[in-house]
Amino acid sequence: MEYSVTLTKDDNDTVLVTFPDVEGAVTFGDTIEEALTRAPEALATILEAYIKDRRPIPPPSARRTKYRVTVPALIEAKIRLYEAMRAAKVGKAELGRRLDWHPPQVDRLLAMTHGSKLDQLEAAFGALGKRLVVGVEDVTAAPTRRRIAKVRPSRRTA
Repeated sequence: MEYSVTLTKDDNDTVLVTFPDVEGAVTFGDTIEEALTRAPEALATILEAYIKDRRPIPPPSARRTKYRVTVPALIEAKIRLYEAMRAAKVGKAELGRRLDWHPPQVDRLLAMTHGSKLDQLEAAFGALGKRLVVGVEDVTAAPTRRRIAKVRPSRRTA
């Protein structure tokens, strides 16, 4: 999952980062490199806000820009879990009941910066009648595409 990034020179000599596909995801930096380094955290923060507000997660468009932010695998799994919950019309309380978990455990599972474990995600998908599948892709380095450092989840567990 990769989101396009737009860079704009701001009037105070900073570089503004916006995501054309994700309303509200904005950050900046003094240089292009600094702005792009901050971009993944801005994306993760707004996606977590979408979940808290029970809004649909906007999918990345086919639009190609010079810079893109790759969503880390753990965050993508959490996004997919949230989408599966929405599709099944299962809220956090119901998921907690199905898993026999306390509400804070479910909250942490959907928190973008929390270091959830794969077995927890697998259990949650299983409670929705789904299965988590992991894949591996080659990384291609095209001259017009730049991969950005990923947001690292904290070490806490649910």
